[in-house]
Amino acid sequence: MKATEIVGKKVLVIGTGISGIGSTMLLGKVGAIPVILDENENVYEREIRTKLEGYKGDTPEIIIGKLPDEKIKELSLVVPSPAVPMDSPIMLRLLDAGLPVWSEIELAYNFAKGRMVAITGTNGKTTTTTLVGEIMKAHFASTYVVGNIGYSYAERALEMTEDTVSIGEISSFQLEAVENFHASVSAILNITPDHLNRHHTMECYASMKENITNNQTKDDTCVLNYDNEYTRDFAKRCPAKVVFFSTEEKLSDGYYQDGEEIFYAENGDAKRVMNIHDMNLVGSCNIQNVMAAIAMGRAMDVPMETILSVVRDFKAVEHRIEYVATKNGVDYYNDSKGTNPDAAIQGIKAMDKPTYLIGGGYDKGSEYDEWINAFGGKVKKLVLIGATKEKIAECADKNGFHDYVFMNSYKDALKYCSDNAVAGEAVLLSPACASWDMFPSYEVRGKQFKDYVNSL
Repeated sequence: MKATEIVGKKVLVIGTGISGIGSTMLLGKVGAIPVILDENENVYEREIRTKLEGYKGDTPEIIIGKLPDEKIKELSLVVPSPAVPMDSPIMLRLLDAGLPVWSEIELAYNFAKGRMVAITGTNGKTTTTTLVGEIMKAHFASTYVVGNIGYSYAERALEMTEDTVSIGEISSFQLEAVENFHASVSAILNITPDHLNRHHTMECYASMKENITNNQTKDDTCVLNYDNEYTRDFAKRCPAKVVFFSTEEKLSDGYYQDGEEIFYAENGDAKRVMNIHDMNLVGSCNIQNVMAAIAMGRAMDVPMETILSVVRDFKAVEHRIEYVATKNGVDYYNDSKGTNPDAAIQGIKAMDKPTYLIGGGYDKGSEYDEWINAFGGKVKKLVLIGATKEKIAECADKNGFHDYVFMNSYKDALKYCSDNAVAGEAVLLSPACASWDMFPSYEVRGKQFKDYVNSL
């Protein structure tokens, strides 16, 4: 379906979060007729209308609860929120009716101008996207950081010009329904088990991530993690020019870490790029993020001196191995964005002292063996909360780790850590789970942790 074909046609937007509202705003501006569906019957129409302040076009129709069958016959396109699975009952009804489906990023791309730098991966997306955004802002006059990072690509699409560079944090959910989406530069930072309650198999999950390279050619660039089995294997069939990065191997082509230095090699000829201690970020995961960002900057012809200047000044993204404060000699770190075991492993790796680790939360179908085995003598006590606490404890016992306690509430867990940790130790919130059983988002979870620490 072409973008021009939706003018004057009814388009169903499912969801009223940032993505749904952004899509509705764009549809109104281009002359389509959005119909908004929110299946949550506890939502009030006036709340949705408030979010649509500034909407251009006729007042959109809002449906709360079940979508009537007769309404489906009026539709020409569906734009679901990333939170709506393609195999959910509503999507199966719409797909059975033969309706085309565009994700929000597909809708936005069809109306946006300029070039797209698109970043996906199980972990590291937000830090890398933010850093790449700062690198692009330092060189290009018109830049937008959009996507899963909290800013709607659709809402900003019509502001873009041919000279614009958009930097997108793109999730697997957003890549389920793309058709024309085309990144000049893409990156898959890593692929490890996550969201299997949504995608069901690793093969399906990985294929969604790989969709970020759809429509790329050898004139485009894809930055891949050499240390990750999935991304290294994908390089063999990637349609774009591949640039690798690695913290484990000396590459003959690509960016790699050797000791305390980062190098770039081309045809076996290696040149020093920077010392890892020249940046503010900590942990091997962030060294990978920095190498990926440098690779993307160079693929967009940003001068290396500009890139390194930004990297040296860049500080950690909020909620990702974020130093909060030292209280009574105890260091507190907020890694609330460690929402899966692989991400949480990076949080542990960054610790260099005995650590009280707060873990547990919503169950996304993850397994915790690798996380437990990564403790490596650093975790003095694992403080477990949330829906997964028994599952994690069982896994810990199986792997020979028994220094854990159960807490009934988040507040109790924070108090236990602050009461028991002593000078020279650390407290790390890195749950290895999503927040949705106890909090609306990982941001809220992290903010409450920081508020508690700062009140000590």
